[in-house]
Amino acid sequence: MAEEPNRPIAVVTGASGGMGRATAALLAAEHEMKVYLVARSREKGMEAVRFVNSRSGRSDAELILCDLASLASVRAAAAELNASCTHIDVLINNAGVVTIKREETEDGFERQLGVNHLGHFVLTGLLMPLLRSSKAGRIVVVSSGAHKIGRMNYDDPDMRRKFTVWGAYGRSKLANIWFARELARRLEGTTVTVNALHPGAVSTDIGVDRRTGFGKLVHRLLRPFFLTPEQGSATAVYLATSADVGGASGGYYYRQKPAAVTARASDAEQARRFWAWSEQATGYEWPKS
Repeated sequence: MAEEPNRPIAVVTGASGGMGRATAALLAAEHEMKVYLVARSREKGMEAVRFVNSRSGRSDAELILCDLASLASVRAAAAELNASCTHIDVLINNAGVVTIKREETEDGFERQLGVNHLGHFVLTGLLMPLLRSSKAGRIVVVSSGAHKIGRMNYDDPDMRRKFTVWGAYGRSKLANIWFARELARRLEGTTVTVNALHPGAVSTDIGVDRRTGFGKLVHRLLRPFFLTPEQGSATAVYLATSADVGGASGGYYYRQKPAAVTARASDAEQARRFWAWSEQATGYEWPKS
């Protein structure tokens, strides 16, 4: 589909449902963006495309198939976007998984770190030329308050010796903040910004094992206390669109306001070390400039 020269373009990962789909719909309907929905399921992804188009009254939202658990799939998705777009104004790294048991990605990484961080690490780097082509590109990283329990053990990076579901999830969310902090440092002097956020407790299918149904009862019981996906997406949309944060970079937000992170998450040296490990683990070296 032909690109409108002055129309802002957004890319949202994990957009087949939940907060990702809600975020894509708000960007399309309220901010008149052309949105590329990144999802691993064609069926659910096309359902989300139809949902976004129905909300916006347009018919130009598009699906990009991508499994963030596969670096080959990430590279293919990035190549498709580079062939389709002249620029990207907003990239929202929203996709996330929780696995009850230890699982591995196609490339052998512990799945939560592999999907929640490493897949996005490579995807963002491959899309950076398009973000730099925007007048003011914005990268939004969905993290979580769970970063507070996150630890990185470089002697056991794939958690083969010790795995706990919340230890793995907290580590992946700490990784999101380290990534945003170090990337903001690297982007100083450019027109591209990056910020992370905590969306709050959002009612989505994250943590539900689709094969066994594990977690469904918990979600059903707690749903009245959760935010809706639309409410949970509010801070991501704010960071993607608001003039209030037009020049802000390297921050962490909750309820559309700056929020504190742990001393570990704000440690610049640890963020640089983790960035170097991410490059080594994925075999992807970010451009120096």
